[in-house]
Amino acid sequence: MKQKYYITTAIAYTSSKPHIGNTYEAILADSVARFRRRQGYDVLFQTGTDEHGQKIEEKAQKAGKTPKQYVDEVSSEIRAIWDLMNVSYDKFIRTTDRDHEEQVAAIFKKFYDQGDIYKGSYEGWYCTPCESFWTESQLVDGKCPDCGREVGKAKEEAYFFRMSKYAPRLIDYFNEHPEFISPRSRWNEMMNNFLRPGLQDLCVSRTSFKWGIPVGFDPRHVVYVWLDALTNYITGLGYRVDGESDEKFKEYWPADVHVIGKDIIRFHTIYWPVFLMALGLPLPKHVFGHPWLLQEGGKMSKSKGNVLYADDLASVYGVDAVRYYVLDSMPFDNDGLISWDLMTEKINSDLANVYGNLVKRTIAMSNKYFGGVVERGGVDLPVDEELKEVACSAYGKVKECMDSFRVADAIDCVFSLLRRANKYIDETSPWILAKDPADAPRLKTVMYNLTEAIVIATSLLEPFMPATAAEVCRQLNTGLRPFGEMGKFGLYPDGTKVAEDAPAIFPRFDAKEVAAKAEAIAAKYALPERKEEKEQPAAPAEIGIEDFMKVSLKTALVKDCVKIEKSRKLLKLTLSVGGEERTVASGIAEYYKPEELIGKKVVVVANLKPVKLCGVESRGMILCAEKDGKVVVVSPEDPSLPDGATVR
Repeated sequence: MKQKYYITTAIAYTSSKPHIGNTYEAILADSVARFRRRQGYDVLFQTGTDEHGQKIEEKAQKAGKTPKQYVDEVSSEIRAIWDLMNVSYDKFIRTTDRDHEEQVAAIFKKFYDQGDIYKGSYEGWYCTPCESFWTESQLVDGKCPDCGREVGKAKEEAYFFRMSKYAPRLIDYFNEHPEFISPRSRWNEMMNNFLRPGLQDLCVSRTSFKWGIPVGFDPRHVVYVWLDALTNYITGLGYRVDGESDEKFKEYWPADVHVIGKDIIRFHTIYWPVFLMALGLPLPKHVFGHPWLLQEGGKMSKSKGNVLYADDLASVYGVDAVRYYVLDSMPFDNDGLISWDLMTEKINSDLANVYGNLVKRTIAMSNKYFGGVVERGGVDLPVDEELKEVACSAYGKVKECMDSFRVADAIDCVFSLLRRANKYIDETSPWILAKDPADAPRLKTVMYNLTEAIVIATSLLEPFMPATAAEVCRQLNTGLRPFGEMGKFGLYPDGTKVAEDAPAIFPRFDAKEVAAKAEAIAAKYALPERKEEKEQPAAPAEIGIEDFMKVSLKTALVKDCVKIEKSRKLLKLTLSVGGEERTVASGIAEYYKPEELIGKKVVVVANLKPVKLCGVESRGMILCAEKDGKVVVVSPEDPSLPDGATVR
């Protein structure tokens, strides 16, 4: 019998169309689910939509629709985007499904009957977008600590869950299961910021709006949206409070992993485990809190006008190119960046140049030299062994990365094989071998080795780019290589004939053409400009000295500087900051040649959170000024200042 594997995403909130950052999570979970299926697991992959709450009630009213009409439309749109992006879910749950609503009401009643829920009143600050209450001390600059938006004063009668009752058990669980949460930084955050200081009882009902699941014994109240939403992970499997749960629940629970965004880690690693303890159910084995995918300029927001959507990106680049970008550009523990320029550069450099060009050249040479027939030539040389070793070891490296949810690193392992295959072409020079009939056996060997390497790499890339893998297999007239046979080289059947028609799997994109398309797409979502805002842009908000003192400015010496090959705009600077060497990626390539910066003293923001740009870890930001459209690096007046000096 196959081993069960249950994976979920957070269910998407039906307030509006999901942007690419939301869609990334579904693609990420899909890549893990596909990989596990290829490993032989019996996978159940659940996703869906979260459809209750005050925010939705308000949006529906503004749109002149009932809440149910509103969520039906948005849920359908979310599902359509998931389908477009080839997300292979097995269950799509909606929190307006009748069986879910029935079980949520029953769970609430069970908690009340066993003394876990009591009636009280709440007075505090409420964030409508996050559906969260906050105390005065929890606010950050008077705003929601999760999303940074405005909060409003709220006071109402409510039911509360006794979180404090279960806190000691949860602390013990954290300590006994250090693998429960990843990355480790999320574990530390939950333990140090929430559990150790002491859990406050949680508001689990509302009376100020009606769009929610009614509390059966007190119908003035509706169930708090997070208690409603979190239970989808068990109701979707057929869990029943009365003990008559479906066999599916007994087979697949506890979940192997909840894949969620870092902004809702608290709900999934504190509130959800406590609810499960109160139900007498085992906790999920793992919660992976992935970072955010940020648009250049910050977190995506419709009010900022910087939102990118998966369907728009796919209409330009294709589905698998978008899947590849978001999966490969998101670091394990740090936020990733996305923009039209970054996508164009990465797709051209990785997919068109490395992967697509390798496939096209190999098939074209097989057709040119041997009528498309690929077979062993029996002439092996030492140069072949390194390619074979990289190919045969690739699966083990990819598996190790996928086991720890380092998906970007897993993809990089496969591209190491593809780059090695491209290097192999340069080393063996098939076009030279083709000139001498006596070298035909050696040429056959080279073409066979290249084809075999492509099959192995493509089979490993299938969870990330499934449609591309299918097309490459079609062109090579073969199937995906089973993961159990990845350690063997030479399984491509002798005498197989590749396709005569082998169009490029990834075309190169012209940056100017993409920019024009991006501008047209952005115009669809543009908000009307207010005249006074257009005439007078808002100045940056004033800050206090305490805010400025949070920024660490240091002098630094540029020890080395090179152009980042994957980018038109970025330079990689190697800086000495007080004896510490670090790299910084700076978008000043059009204003400076690398050699102009070497030996120069600059000022760097030294405590900026690291981010990965085009494969380079950037730890800081150098200060620049702009004049007449030209960017100038800020340098200390006295060049004798030691690097690492504090700038005040």
